[in-house]
Amino acid sequence: MLSAEKYLSGCSLNGPDASVSLGDLAWGSSLGDRLEELRGRSVLVATRDQLTAGLALIELDGIARRLVLCPSDLPLEFLPSVAATAGVDAIVADEATSKPCIPGVRSSVTCSPKFTRADSDRNETAKTEWILLTSGTTGVPKMALHTMASLAGAIKRDNPPGDSVVWSTFYDIRRYGGLQIFLRALLGGASMVLSSADEATGDFLTRAGQHGVTNISGTPSHWRRALMSPFAHRIRPRYVRLSGEIVDQVILDSLRAFYPDAKIVHAFASTEAGVGFDVSDGLAGFPASLLGKRGAEVEMKVEEGSLRIRSARNAASYLGSSAETLASDDGFIDTHDMVELRGDRYYFIGRKDGIINVGGLKVHPEEVEAVINRHPSVQMSLVRRRNNPITGALVIADVVVKSDSCPRVTEAGTQRLKSEILETCRRTLAPYKVPAMVRLVSSLEVTASGKLARR
Repeated sequence: MLSAEKYLSGCSLNGPDASVSLGDLAWGSSLGDRLEELRGRSVLVATRDQLTAGLALIELDGIARRLVLCPSDLPLEFLPSVAATAGVDAIVADEATSKPCIPGVRSSVTCSPKFTRADSDRNETAKTEWILLTSGTTGVPKMALHTMASLAGAIKRDNPPGDSVVWSTFYDIRRYGGLQIFLRALLGGASMVLSSADEATGDFLTRAGQHGVTNISGTPSHWRRALMSPFAHRIRPRYVRLSGEIVDQVILDSLRAFYPDAKIVHAFASTEAGVGFDVSDGLAGFPASLLGKRGAEVEMKVEEGSLRIRSARNAASYLGSSAETLASDDGFIDTHDMVELRGDRYYFIGRKDGIINVGGLKVHPEEVEAVINRHPSVQMSLVRRRNNPITGALVIADVVVKSDSCPRVTEAGTQRLKSEILETCRRTLAPYKVPAMVRLVSSLEVTASGKLARR
C-alpha cells in the first residue's frame, strides 16, 4: 500500500502550475482535513489537474474502500453510469472541476495543492480497490478492478541509495500507463514531473528538463511527436520507456540516436492484463523464450495468433453485473494483440479488432505503418480503411514527413516521395497490403491515452 510511502522527505510532485513537497503530508492534507469523511467510501477521483489527483490517491489509499480514477477527458454523460457501477458515494474534485451532480453521492471534497494542517487519523483500515477505466472503446468504458498488489507487482524498489531519480511521463496518471510511472516514482522514493493535456509538447519537454527528469515514458506516438519538436533536446534522460502501442525498430533506433546516453526500454502492458514484460535489448518484438514458462511470475502463451497473459498483475475482474468475463477458464487474459513468430522472436502485428478486410484478405494497419515508418523521410504514419464496392475496403496511408525532409512545395517533389513510400511497401508487403493511396498530412490525431486515433 502507499501508506508506507506517504511521507517522502525530499520528494516532490511537479505540475505545470504548482509543485508539492510530499514530506509536507506529515503535517498537512490536500483534502482540507476531511480525510475521515472519506473513510470506507467508494470515491470517484474526478479532478481536472493531475497533481491534485495524485495527492488524493496518496492520501486515500488504505482509507477509501474503493478509488475510481476518472481521466479528465471522460465525457460528462458517462459519469452517472460509471458512478452507479462502482457504487460511488463520494467524490473528490479540485477548484478547476465543476462538481457533477451524481445520485447517491453523500460527500464532495475539494483537493488542493495548498495543504491545510490535518489532525486526521491516518491509520489504514481498508485494502483499497483501484478502478481503472479502459481506453480505446466507444460508449461507456469498461472498468477494471485492481489492487495495490496487482498494480505494483512489476515495480522493483531498487534505486541505489542517493541515486537522484526524477520520473516523468507523457501519460495521464489516471490511466494504467501513467499510474505505473506514478507508482514507480512513489515506491522508489523519487520525485515526478506530471504532464497536462492542456500543455504543448515543447512546453512539457522544457519543464521536464528544468526539473532534471532522468526517467521518462510514453507511447511511440508520444515519442514521435516529441522528436518532431525543436525542444526534444531540453531533456537528457538516462532511461526512456515506451509502451501502449506497437514499438517498431525505427522509433527504437531514433530514440537511441537522439538520446545516446539513455537506456531504451519497451514494455507490454494493458489495463486488464497488467505489465507482461519489458525488453531492453534494443530490438522490436520480444524473445520467444518468454512464452511457455509454467509457474513463472508472468505466464504467456499464443492462441490463434493472440497473446494471452496470466499473472498476479492481472486485473481481478470488470465491474458491473452485466460485465463480460475478464479471463478465460484457465485464468489467461486475451490481450487481443496479434503476434507473429519470426525465427526466435515474436513481433506484434496489430489488434485483433483493427483488421482491414481487403477482398477477404486481412491487413493489420500497424504492420503497414511499421514498413512506411522505415522510410528516412517519414516521421509517423496512420493506415486506415476506405470503403470500396468491389473489394470491401482499400488501404489508405496518411503520412507525416520529417520537417527536414519535406519535399519542396511542388507536385513533382510530392509525387516522388509518395512513389518512394509505395515502393518501400511493395518490396516488403504482399500486394493486397500495399496502400492504394498515400496522403501527406501535417499532423495525426493522438487520443488522450497517447495512441494514434483509429476510427
